[in-house]
Amino acid sequence: TIEVELPDGSEEDVRYIGIDTPETVKPGEPVECGGPRAHDVNERLVAGRRVTLRFDAELRDRYDRLLAYVYLPPTVPGERPLFVNADLVRRGLARTLTIPPNDSFADRFARLAARAGARERGLGRNCGL
Repeated sequence: TIEVELPDGSEEDVRYIGIDTPETVKPGEPVECGGPRAHDVNERLVAGRRVTLRFDAELRDRYDRLLAYVYLPPTVPGERPLFVNADLVRRGLARTLTIPPNDSFADRFARLAARAGARERGLGRNCGL
């Protein structure tokens, strides 16, 4: 989950669609293996940066968090935007979590997770996943 400021000045908690990272701040729960690293990488990617949010079939979850695919603008002209959800899975820092009907990228995330696992990246190397 990240917090974003929307164009109207309001703030929203945004839950990444299709992925799950290890817990680091859930009350009453221990910090999970790989959580601090996933948190740090995610923070370095998005903190203080302008992001683009793309939505799927359902806009909010049962906790009223906005559900989105998160993109960073290119840093070099001609580059493609960075798809943060996919990047975290590719690095092995997030597991797939498909919750229909928000499943537009489920196959892509599954392929990225399989590659990350085969290469023992991130959670696969450090947490035995």
